[in-house]
Amino acid sequence: MPAREYDAILLTGFGGPEGQDDVIPFLRNVTAGRGIPDERLEEVAHHYRAFGGVSPINQQNRDLKAALEAEITARGLGLPVYWGNRNWDPYLADVLKDAHANGHTRLLALVTASFSSYSGCRQYREDLAKAIADAGLEGKIEVDKVRQYFDHPGFVNPNIDAVLGGLRELAAGRDGAADGDAAPHVMFATHSIPLSASDASGPREGLPDGTPVATGEAGGWYAEQQRAVARLIMAAVAQEFPEAQWSLVYQSRSGAPHMPWLEPDINDAIVALPESVTGLVISPIGFVSDHMEVKWDLDTEALETAAERGLAAVRVPTVGIDPAFVSGLIDLVEERHATADAPDGAERKSLSDLGPWQDVCPADCCLGRELRPVVAQAQALA
Repeated sequence: MPAREYDAILLTGFGGPEGQDDVIPFLRNVTAGRGIPDERLEEVAHHYRAFGGVSPINQQNRDLKAALEAEITARGLGLPVYWGNRNWDPYLADVLKDAHANGHTRLLALVTASFSSYSGCRQYREDLAKAIADAGLEGKIEVDKVRQYFDHPGFVNPNIDAVLGGLRELAAGRDGAADGDAAPHVMFATHSIPLSASDASGPREGLPDGTPVATGEAGGWYAEQQRAVARLIMAAVAQEFPEAQWSLVYQSRSGAPHMPWLEPDINDAIVALPESVTGLVISPIGFVSDHMEVKWDLDTEALETAAERGLAAVRVPTVGIDPAFVSGLIDLVEERHATADAPDGAERKSLSDLGPWQDVCPADCCLGRELRPVVAQAQALA
């Protein structure tokens, strides 16, 4: 899309509960219209209750908002940052009302999801459109969304640093064993989704130059983008850890048992690792910040599975508010934001052959409202 002037930034998140009393109302919001009884929602709620009913995601977004504001000030962009959620306070519609009351009519949304999928991209667009309507601001306010940024240096490089740090931590714990004896494995963990949804994810005609590209293994563009990032990371750590192997694994599978989902589950994959593996690094590549699925599915269940196998394991950080990630998000703003010094926007950065991704997706991209799993959505990105 051509660059244009914006007058504010909208940090757009999923939302999460911040106390025990919030948990069921939050899950009701997530599953609204699906007729899910509270008894079934409690099957997910116990994950939150184990942490006092608090998902870390809202505080992470408060911290990210502050970091974005500092980076915007440092670059002299003069754009205020608003923050709104799909499913919990602050709600998108309320935030848009505030922005409009403050005189802002053209916002650029930074979404806290980097890969192509229904819940990670298209649904955010739908929710933004609904929020504008719910706020009574149709024709009065515009909200555009930045592109998927899975292979932007601001996302990839902090993940390289995190995996490298995890491999070094494992090596330091091997009591001085020779590097040649080490056989570490890196598992890149992401949210599982139904195969029907993954196969519909992110269709596009080809590379930016028009070269046709097949998505290769199962999972559509959703999985292909994550494999591309994993390859970039492993190529970067290969000089120091040439023996390290890797795999893309999935977590948080739920919904109807008969529906095929992306596999393997991370716990099954840990159990199936060969005895020659000396240590495991778990990289939550599918997420930009810690939230309940990271804290429960990885820090609790996956690390317990590794311990039961007697395997040393390290879960490395999400990009969170890493300065490079924050800087990369503002790079995405500058791609789209026309200024006197850069009327056509800034350089579009990407590290893989797949990018830079399109600003606006095709009409048939990531179809899936009818494919959304019921309970998984109660956990997704929360």
